[in-house]
Amino acid sequence: MSEETKNTDVQEVEKKAVAETPQQANPEQFLKDFNWHNYEEGIDPIADSKLEEFEKLVAENFVDTLNDEVVDGTVINITDRDAIIDINAKSEGVISLNEFRYNPDLKVGDKVEVLIDVREDATGQLILSHRKARVIKAWDRVNGAHDTGEIVNGFVKCRTKGGMIVDVFGIEAFLPGSQIDVKPIRDYDAYVGKTMEFKVVKINHEFKNVVVSHKALIEADIEEQKKEIIGQLEKGQVLEGTVKNVTSYGVFVDLGGVDGLVHITDLSWSRINHPNEIVELDQKLNVVILDFDEAKTRIQLGLKQLKPHPWEALDKELKVGDKVKGKVVVIADYGAFIEVEEGVEGLIHVSEMSWSTHLRSAQDFVKVGDQVEAVILTLDREERKMSLGIKQLTPDPWTDITTKYPVGSKHNGIVRNFTNFGVFVELEEGIDGLIYISDLSWTKKIKHPSDFTNVGDKLDVIVLELDVEGRKLSLGHKQTEDNPWDKYEGEFALGTKHTATIGEIVDKGATIDFNEDVVAFVPSRHLEKEDGSKLKKGDEAEFQIIEFNKEFKRVVASHTALFKEEEAKIVKQAAKKAATGSAEKTTLGDIDALADLKAKMEKGGN
Repeated sequence: MSEETKNTDVQEVEKKAVAETPQQANPEQFLKDFNWHNYEEGIDPIADSKLEEFEKLVAENFVDTLNDEVVDGTVINITDRDAIIDINAKSEGVISLNEFRYNPDLKVGDKVEVLIDVREDATGQLILSHRKARVIKAWDRVNGAHDTGEIVNGFVKCRTKGGMIVDVFGIEAFLPGSQIDVKPIRDYDAYVGKTMEFKVVKINHEFKNVVVSHKALIEADIEEQKKEIIGQLEKGQVLEGTVKNVTSYGVFVDLGGVDGLVHITDLSWSRINHPNEIVELDQKLNVVILDFDEAKTRIQLGLKQLKPHPWEALDKELKVGDKVKGKVVVIADYGAFIEVEEGVEGLIHVSEMSWSTHLRSAQDFVKVGDQVEAVILTLDREERKMSLGIKQLTPDPWTDITTKYPVGSKHNGIVRNFTNFGVFVELEEGIDGLIYISDLSWTKKIKHPSDFTNVGDKLDVIVLELDVEGRKLSLGHKQTEDNPWDKYEGEFALGTKHTATIGEIVDKGATIDFNEDVVAFVPSRHLEKEDGSKLKKGDEAEFQIIEFNKEFKRVVASHTALFKEEEAKIVKQAAKKAATGSAEKTTLGDIDALADLKAKMEKGGN
């Protein structure tokens, strides 16, 4: 081929190559689409297929650092202060070792939960947080446990007011004291530092509060046991239990999930003041089922019923009239209970403590704890009742009453009490007598015995009547002295004259005091003086006795009778009859002459 021909072929090829270049074929479009940034940065163009493949790998292997989610990371290095964590991001993250203080065994290769705290700090470093990740995850787990009822483990950190603080998944939860156990807790400190199982019972999302319960787990187990135990309950059945609580009225016993009450009266055949005299907390003991309600939710238990009744062991030879010794265990106003043997008591009624008919309180004779001797008065083994007496240990003072206190004998006694009609006087223990109010004084008008004497005072008395069968004594006090009215009967006889002063002007007349015992009445018509005027209060004048009644202590006087002959004559006749004994009783009302005089005077005054 000639040289010319070759040159021609090369030129043709070059023309075709130039013609095939895009920028030569369409220069304007080429410039419009040209990527000046890649040209300036020296970036070679990459095929779209390669880019798509790269994006796919990135999506599969790297996390989205813009997404605020908890992710898993791997510890790839540990320095003195930080842990370097790989989360498959474009760079590793850094977490302070302070966030792993709960895990001192952290090592390279461990998987940990982290939260992206800062995507890039000032140095472009990825900052992670393990603590925040734990909190978020913990709340998720706590909420899940609450919703599903899942049992969680928690660490009891410390005591607080009303309960305990428990660490659950890193969150501080509150464990109320009432939710620790089904039994009352006496030592809270015993739970501090323990890891226990709990149930999340309440969450307050607003205040981020969590309440857990250990009791709820126990109750679930107990409920199953309770159903099984309740289904087998029968009266008379003996079960073993544990003393759960001791109160003043009884003991609560845990029968293995079911509580029963032993009342204080069912703890011992003997009387006790408090159940702690018999049992103590956490003590194991056998009890018998006495009764329960239809739902079997209230169970009545007994402890003393496991032993024979003490009455069954009581001496068969013991009988009425025998003497016994015992201790005073209870005192009431009506008597005292004496424990003759353990669980066997007898009642000494207050009336059987003294021969005195003047009843007093049992406390006046005995006190709790006293050792006393008594006589059996009644004994009923079937009813398990016994009555005792103390006074029977001494002779009955009424046995020789007629010798010691014959009618007319004088004695000195003590005032024990009053009634409206008289005074009871004790001559000796067991011998009381009654002084009627009318037998207290010859001269004084007594409305109530307390106006004359006081309880505890000593009085001289005379025996007026004696009823041995009825055990009654009638006494008198005024009889210990002479009756002054016997003397006054002569001193103030009918017709006698006396000088006195008008004391008080009263209805239908006036009164005059002859002495401290004798107060006379002057009818209004007998106050008239000789000049026709009437005596007034404070006037002194001479008076004539026109009536004297010793029985009723009544004395009537007249001033007018001194100067009017008719009145004087009538009074003189009345006095004569009284002196000769022609009339049993001489009064102004039943002497005809004086009655006529009285009528005339009243008529004359009108």
